[in-house]
Amino acid sequence: MARGAFIDESGHGGDYEGRVTAFVMITCIVAAMGGLLFGYDIGISGGVISMEVFLTKFFSDVLRQMQNKRGRETEYCKYDNELLTLFTSSLYLAALFASFLASTITRLFGRKVSMVIGSLAFLSGALLNGLAINLEMLIIGRLFLGVGVGFANQSVPLYLSEMAPAKIRGALNIGFQLAITIGILAANIVNYVTPKLQNGIGWRLSLGLAGVPAVMMLVGCFFLPDTPNSILERGNKEKAKEMLQKIRGTMEVEHEFNELCNACEAAKKVKHPWTNIMQARYRPQLTFCTFIPFFQQLTGINVIMFYAPVLFKTIGFGNDASLISAVITGLVNVLSTIVSIYSVDKFGRRALFLQGGFQMIVTQIAVGSMIGWKFGFNGEGNLSGVDADIILALICLYVAGFAWSWGPLGWLVPSEICPLEIRSAGQSLNVSVNMFFTFFIGQFFLTMLCHMKFGLFYFFAGMVLIMTIFIYFLLPETKGVPIEEMGKVWKEHRYWGKYSNNDDGDDVDDDAYF
Repeated sequence: MARGAFIDESGHGGDYEGRVTAFVMITCIVAAMGGLLFGYDIGISGGVISMEVFLTKFFSDVLRQMQNKRGRETEYCKYDNELLTLFTSSLYLAALFASFLASTITRLFGRKVSMVIGSLAFLSGALLNGLAINLEMLIIGRLFLGVGVGFANQSVPLYLSEMAPAKIRGALNIGFQLAITIGILAANIVNYVTPKLQNGIGWRLSLGLAGVPAVMMLVGCFFLPDTPNSILERGNKEKAKEMLQKIRGTMEVEHEFNELCNACEAAKKVKHPWTNIMQARYRPQLTFCTFIPFFQQLTGINVIMFYAPVLFKTIGFGNDASLISAVITGLVNVLSTIVSIYSVDKFGRRALFLQGGFQMIVTQIAVGSMIGWKFGFNGEGNLSGVDADIILALICLYVAGFAWSWGPLGWLVPSEICPLEIRSAGQSLNVSVNMFFTFFIGQFFLTMLCHMKFGLFYFFAGMVLIMTIFIYFLLPETKGVPIEEMGKVWKEHRYWGKYSNNDDGDDVDDDAYF
């Protein structure tokens, strides 16, 4: 019989009965569709803002700026407009605030309720965007989409981590990231097709089709059970045990169920999770739920994912070439995420973080150098066919490095390291930090590109170097550790042990490790 087990160096650890059941696989696949919402929106906005008919209707100043070659206009600055970037980034500001509300709803009413709310909000936003007649309607629709993303990103990773057996938790949780990448790829394909439609309806179709993943997730939610952890958290022990038996495929779940009950009792003593997560003993969780999403956005990935068509047009690709290049990078993103599903529970989280980080550093430096060589500081130059192919290949290598490391692990690790009493707060912190810096990059990237030019790629390479060093020294391996026994990992770590063994929450010496 298959078991999910963790044995620490002292010989203690979890040894849970059960097998990987078809039921848990199906529920996790359905739940992971929540990633389609986030992914489709990431991919669609860059294509829409590169459509002239869309710019003519809502951002005529940008179109005039692109057509005007006088003044400070260079290839680097052709899309630099605050209102245009607000269209992209406003969603993530709404998601930031929605994640705090989603944290409370997820804890009090369950993960499934949050997923339903997220689906309905996203569907409303898609309809408003697809039918928009003015800029105000467009931005309000983006805000509704943001609420949907905030609720989905809060609840889905938690749901997957709590439903999955420990030994394949990484693979099933990465299903969320895989759905994000499929959403991005679908959006890139839509962006390639819709500009060719007559009567200027391409942008409406692109934005309105965001309702499709929302409907898929909404329908799927009606067939999903809630997690044993969430049921137990709301006080129904018998139902929680029955659900645990069902998802593990065995009646012998006493050991795991007792661990869940102990965690739930500890959680009930915590009246204010946001206050609790600030205590010294939760310093590892606070640190990683803050810095992993912070660093994830400063990899520069959203430079590619948000603005791929715009970026490719900026550096000299034609209309069709820029859109098909975005499709290619989207396909690489999906395939590389599949690689991580296979490897995350085989090689561990740390190995993927470190290898992916190195690959991103090298390719960011190479892309920046290539663009600097061809366009210099004044942004004037041309790309030959060979040059364009080399840049596209380098960007694909960069996307691959992200897609099997920081992409999926940025959602997996924060969702699996928090004990039940601070889990909703930890995930909310993860989502809110992620959304804030996604907003920041989305809002200011085009301005940063205009002013920093090809040096922007060196900036992101430097940030990836810093975060790779951060992971090397501070993140322990969490592969195969049952989610309710994660505390053992921190207690055995040479730096975090002084916090995790400090049950009184007293201050400790931060310099002891160094």
